[in-house]
Amino acid sequence: MVGDIEPLTPMALRQESLPYPHWLFSDPSSTDKLRFVPERGGLLTGWQCNGAEILYLDEQRFLDPSQSIRGGAPVLFPICGGLPDDQLPLADGRTARLKQHGFARTLPWSLAALEDGRGVRLELTDSPETLAAFPFAFQLQLDYRLAPGALEVSVKLQNRALQPLPFSFGLHPYFNVSALGGLQFEGMPEQCLNHKEMAPAASAEQLQQLEQGIDLLVRPSGAVALVDAAAGRRLSMELSSPWNLAVFWTEPPRPMVCIEPWTGPRLSLLSGDSKLELAPGASQELHCRYAVSALDD
Repeated sequence: MVGDIEPLTPMALRQESLPYPHWLFSDPSSTDKLRFVPERGGLLTGWQCNGAEILYLDEQRFLDPSQSIRGGAPVLFPICGGLPDDQLPLADGRTARLKQHGFARTLPWSLAALEDGRGVRLELTDSPETLAAFPFAFQLQLDYRLAPGALEVSVKLQNRALQPLPFSFGLHPYFNVSALGGLQFEGMPEQCLNHKEMAPAASAEQLQQLEQGIDLLVRPSGAVALVDAAAGRRLSMELSSPWNLAVFWTEPPRPMVCIEPWTGPRLSLLSGDSKLELAPGASQELHCRYAVSALDD
């Protein structure tokens, strides 16, 4: 099944075949662009801002469907991370069976232009496939809007089931960097959680190991930023509760850093730490924002 595409303004959103089949959204007031492949997990594959490509994408790997994607901004839902034996016991005695990061990143989404003309809406709803793994009816909307020097992300999840729906939500965006060495970070708390050892660690010490590979979660009090002096660029991630955790991940030697917004840590739906739950018929909205600026601004 390929994501349904609603009628769109031709100049704002159009289908392209190169360098891979995708939908291109262009901001008519600037050179900024977004690229999407909705049938591959609602994937945002490109974000061009002020003439620079901000997102990393391994195109060769992307073109091989047998391999997992490395790049773009995969969607993590209804869990972030994994579960013991891929199983989540539910309050009513049932068991959800969810692989790493859930199913949203592997399913086709629909795509439509936003009415304000500033971006697009991706949408995923329950299906026999999702209900077999996660027995809840839902509607998930993911909006991407371009703003001057920024990308605004809004999420709305509606519980259409008759039972409370537990969930975590996250994005896994890959960002281009000039090199893994020489990067600096701002807004980081002193302590983090090292996912490799599932143990507390010093943030500054972990961030010195980008070239060896990191996987850490922090709970910032405000925005966090990556400063790439060689590229002359600062990339900030602005979070708002309850979408207010940040994960940093590298996979050397790839010249990229993942800066990921999560609502809850790994195993959140088991531990209860930052666990979100929607009552029947209720909805939850989430917001975050990425901003790009030159270092001399």
